[in-house]
Amino acid sequence: MTRFVVCGETLIDLVQADVASNDSFSSTWLALSAGGPMNSAVALGKLGADTHFLGRLSRDAFGRQLRQHILEANVKLDLATESSQATSIAVVSLDDEGVASYTFHFNDTANFGWQIDDLPELSDDDWLHIASLSCIVSPGAEVLLDWMRDVKAGVSYDINVRPTVITDPELYWSKVQPWLRVVGRRQGIVKASDEDIKFLAKADASGAGQNGGDPVELAGTWVEQYGLGLAVITLGPGGGVAIEPGGNITRMPGFPTTVVDTVGAGDTFMAGFLDGWVKLHLGLEASLERGAAAASIVCGRRGPQPPTSAEVDDLIAERT
Repeated sequence: MTRFVVCGETLIDLVQADVASNDSFSSTWLALSAGGPMNSAVALGKLGADTHFLGRLSRDAFGRQLRQHILEANVKLDLATESSQATSIAVVSLDDEGVASYTFHFNDTANFGWQIDDLPELSDDDWLHIASLSCIVSPGAEVLLDWMRDVKAGVSYDINVRPTVITDPELYWSKVQPWLRVVGRRQGIVKASDEDIKFLAKADASGAGQNGGDPVELAGTWVEQYGLGLAVITLGPGGGVAIEPGGNITRMPGFPTTVVDTVGAGDTFMAGFLDGWVKLHLGLEASLERGAAAASIVCGRRGPQPPTSAEVDDLIAERT
């Protein structure tokens, strides 16, 4: 069985528990275990994959909560590093349709203090999934990028744009582009949402002018320009798309669901896709369907609570 190594940050998502309260003096918040890469690791673990989380976990109370959450999903922490720095915090705001936006508090927190000695040597039999803030926030991002240049494993990279962290699309693109290059050297997979790509397309150098701003077409130019093995694009309720070298496009519609919130949807989609594509060796359609089903289930729950393999199989069976 392929060993998945998922690298990146953990967070505590603070979500207001009683949004209807009119109390201006105090409010009640839920502290939810989160962080895009950790969500993907937990989702892979619950799907039955051999999963190891490569992250930096604080020794504080939130760090202990995150550690327990990861272990309860059957994800191993043998590659993780323990840190005396604090846990990162994200304050989550939900709009009327349950779509989440984030304000991050992570100055000098555990996630981003990577040292080269923290990082393992991976083999050709491993699959590395790396994602999100850890790839753009200094000083750790530069350490991870240097390490990635010598990684021998199969690789996937989730861009997972956070515009509240870097508001300038040109600067954000300058952080993402080196990752596209290094993933392309391994003919790896790049995952993004259509909203991620629309934000990056505001940077002139992204290639947006070549395709009229269509996210799928722009992702296709990245596949050719950087030598990617595949681009996977999520389209919210519209499901997902995979673009192969040469321009072949595979689409999979989403599953109808009553949305509670979208927290962790993209992370869970990618876990479902990798479970199908890497572990089960399914085709693109079936792997995209597995991702869409997993994301649909998590959107029906509060916070990033990914499904089991049986729950995904049952939802797919209902559609067929």
